[in-house]
Amino acid sequence: MNRTGLFIALGLCLVVGLTFGLHPELDLKLAALFYDPATKSFPLKSDALAAFARDAAMWICWAFVLPSIVALLVKLIWPNRKLLVPGRTVMFLLVTIILAAGILTNLTFKSHWGRPRPVMVSEFSGPWQFKAWWDPTGECGRNCSFFSGEGATAFWTFAPAALTPPAWRPVAYVAAAAFGAVTSGLRMAFGGHFFTDVAIAGLVTFLVIWLIHGYIYRWPSTRLTDEGIDAELTKLAWPSYAWRRRLLGGRRPSKPSFVDRITEQHHD
Repeated sequence: MNRTGLFIALGLCLVVGLTFGLHPELDLKLAALFYDPATKSFPLKSDALAAFARDAAMWICWAFVLPSIVALLVKLIWPNRKLLVPGRTVMFLLVTIILAAGILTNLTFKSHWGRPRPVMVSEFSGPWQFKAWWDPTGECGRNCSFFSGEGATAFWTFAPAALTPPAWRPVAYVAAAAFGAVTSGLRMAFGGHFFTDVAIAGLVTFLVIWLIHGYIYRWPSTRLTDEGIDAELTKLAWPSYAWRRRLLGGRRPSKPSFVDRITEQHHD
């Protein structure tokens, strides 16, 4: 997650945006590679193995973030316990996947950018007019084509790759890029997205990861610590934890922890 990666991502954004903005028909030509005019369909969409690969790709992504979700839930339930996963890891992985694969895609662009999916445009036997990536005035009302949520989720694997040991990090980045490209290729083959949908999803996701990684790990003015995040989560969860214990009859452990004693003194 250095400046070289940032410059490469920004350069690709410029190239892809301008090329497909000036020549939007390229999106149609690439989508046509997966379309069968005889059956008027995208045949791979009905392939069971391809469908399983699509689902498996999402399972793999969520497998990377699941330990952080579990660690956060355990911490919120038992705030006197130390996080099971380093605090910065929990924050970095959860914030990036929520932003990239959730807020920016499904809650923002896909809900308000009316670009139809390939299966819905007239060039591929659909009812609607094709729109370039930059044009939000399409007829799609919800869950639209731009940009790809699954593509963003697949390319989100750059986040766990950024946390691998330095010696393995280049290999992890290549693996994340390949994983994102293959998963995005499947979405194109199913007629679910155009090339620009998945390409821009990957680039936006990388930029989100680069910024959040800098905020948490690299920039001196904002750099966080595992201990600091753990302490903040303890303070966040403790009021509900103390209330829950009182609701259950005020039962206390036979040997209260140091944090228990300090917190109870504070509340008393």
